[in-house]
Amino acid sequence: MSEAAVSVVSTLQEQAMSSARDRPVRASPTTEPRWVQWLLIGGALAFLLAFLLLPLVLVFAEALRGGWQTFLRAIVDPDALSAIRLTLLVTAIVIPLNLVFGVAAAWAVSKHQFPGKRLLVSLIDLPFSVSPVVAGLVFILIFGRGGWLWPAIEDGWMLQLPLIGETLVQLPRIVFALPGIVLATTFVTFPFIARELMPLMEQQGSDEELAALSLGASGWQTFWRVTLPNIRWGLLYGVLLCGARAMGEFGAVSVVSGHIRGRTNTLPLHVEILYNEYAYSAAFACASLLALSALVTLAVKTYLEWRHGESLAASHRH
Repeated sequence: MSEAAVSVVSTLQEQAMSSARDRPVRASPTTEPRWVQWLLIGGALAFLLAFLLLPLVLVFAEALRGGWQTFLRAIVDPDALSAIRLTLLVTAIVIPLNLVFGVAAAWAVSKHQFPGKRLLVSLIDLPFSVSPVVAGLVFILIFGRGGWLWPAIEDGWMLQLPLIGETLVQLPRIVFALPGIVLATTFVTFPFIARELMPLMEQQGSDEELAALSLGASGWQTFWRVTLPNIRWGLLYGVLLCGARAMGEFGAVSVVSGHIRGRTNTLPLHVEILYNEYAYSAAFACASLLALSALVTLAVKTYLEWRHGESLAASHRH
């Protein structure tokens, strides 16, 4: 190596060492001793292990205690299959309903100023503060036998409609049937999508929508080409949480379902019945399906946060 090259290398090394000496030492954000930090971390890990991971492992262990044949026999039981189909059907109905209501509510709250805006936000948060059992009882009082709308379900109303004439308008049976389960689940899961979208849409503002409208785009074109692409990851995140809660809902559905085996029992209700009948292996086998769906939800949620963390973080800043 030539003397010039050696000189250049030594100069660069001296500059690197000088900048390292001049660089300020970053202070530790905590002043506690190292053993206190490790104690807190160990306590948090022990808590997660005892109250989250261990019960989850025990659910799968109990489900498989009798072997794969016992596990599969519990899953393919006609009542279990009926409960699984009903759970998936209710979830498939509830998610689109909450998707429409949540996007509309978030749009109204974040993009517009109107009287009663705070009241609307409070009503969106109402399912978070009301017990699901109370929500189920409300539907019983409205649609149950002797409820406010029971005459419209039992007898119906005779209405004189133009071009049709006299027509009997009768509501379908709500309580102890699929519509009641859907209503109860929709009420419980309503805030998830709206609450994910409201802060995200407020942070984004209305500049892009106004620019699109000023360039001649219609309202629907603005929504599909501007608003929806900006909120798609937050929307998917809310849909994920809504679906997970819908599949595991117990309290409100337990009140309005009537516990009709093979007809109105969702999977959580079926697990309760099996457990009360001391069919522990079958109960844990069905419960493991719910646990597995929770793990899948957690995996997708983690993936979304990893790939689209900045977009999702905006919905958790308020």
